[in-house]
Amino acid sequence: MKVILNNDIPNLGEEGDVLEVKPGYARNFLIPRGLVSMYSRANVAILEGKRKQIAKRKEDKRLAAASNKVKIEEAKLVFPMPAGENGKLFGAVTAQMIHEELEKIGVEIERKKIEIPGHTLKALGDYKLLVHLYNDEEAELKVSVVSDATEESPASPKAAEPQAVKEEVEEPAGEEEAVAAEASVEEESTEEADQ
Repeated sequence: MKVILNNDIPNLGEEGDVLEVKPGYARNFLIPRGLVSMYSRANVAILEGKRKQIAKRKEDKRLAAASNKVKIEEAKLVFPMPAGENGKLFGAVTAQMIHEELEKIGVEIERKKIEIPGHTLKALGDYKLLVHLYNDEEAELKVSVVSDATEESPASPKAAEPQAVKEEVEEPAGEEEAVAAEASVEEESTEEADQ
């Protein structure tokens, strides 16, 4: 079935493209969502009237991709993360985290266009990631995952635990004294009440 794309559709084509798709895909998915129009003389005439607007939007997307490519390739993102002695992270650097950092430097792209081997970065080191831009254009992003300075903090709770245990051991003796003191206060109050 021949259709005309009304929007850019990933893995299918760009706005204004005329494509052949399976009839079920067109009827059940593309047409109900308004992503395509049926191929007809009337729709082709409408498409021809919009060609200049579509060409301008494509040019704007291409220029934005070129601008983003320059920003991405000049940037080096550094992620301080807690890590063990062997360099393995307690957690991971995700595409969402990278996406947020790219937005801070003015790069507007979709999160799913950041290609991370294994979907997350789980070890310390320097990485080169691919970012897919408009059409087949790609940019190489440099990401560095470093250990943050809080490596001491996992050891400090362990050092504090023995002190807490000692306090707990001393508390029962303190409780016995408190119970004895309460009993003596009760005896005094009953003696005063008897008099």
